[in-house]
Amino acid sequence: MGFLDTNFILFTLGGTGVSLLEILSVVFGLTNVFLAGRGKSYNYWFGYLYAVLLFMLFMQKSLYSSMLLQPISLGIAIYGHYRWTHPAKDEENRKKELKISLMDNRERLLFLCIVATFTLSWGLFITYSSSCFPHLFPPAESPFLDAFVVGMMLVAQYFSAQKKLDCWGAWLIVNTTNIILYISAGLVFMPMVSAAYLILAFFGFASWRKQWRTQE
Repeated sequence: MGFLDTNFILFTLGGTGVSLLEILSVVFGLTNVFLAGRGKSYNYWFGYLYAVLLFMLFMQKSLYSSMLLQPISLGIAIYGHYRWTHPAKDEENRKKELKISLMDNRERLLFLCIVATFTLSWGLFITYSSSCFPHLFPPAESPFLDAFVVGMMLVAQYFSAQKKLDCWGAWLIVNTTNIILYISAGLVFMPMVSAAYLILAFFGFASWRKQWRTQE
């Protein structure tokens, strides 16, 4: 993949090389989250490129669950972009965009059950695939943790697409878990980036909460 290969190292951090692909993923990812935290609908343009770059990165790192997540993430981003900019009349704020809302406890419990079921089933599938087809799928790194991150990330992205304030709680869990996942995969730079995402998630929650309180 040339200069976008993870073997194309720009600098070394903690004994581990940091590639141009990782740098580009970070730039587009942080920009996406920063703009989303401010409620800007054009954050999705950066999200589209972020999904493509992450697909390439995770493929090279054998994080198959996270890799396969990216086409789905791209689809959710397209849906979210449309939802934010084309709300129904009873859903729009003063700017004619989708207003922020909250989920009820029944909905939250339902999504937690979905994540638990997905983690178990997908983790087993990835483990089975790696053992049966090692020539196609080298041994997966932390398959169940990877599957949990994927499940939570899909939930967080769906909540974000619906502009639910709850999305930031899901992103806090995702970014905390990602730090562990990336370290187990031998990445040094990406855990630091996840810590930056974690900080942005706190600011995003505070910003959305303020908007939610004042939009009614």
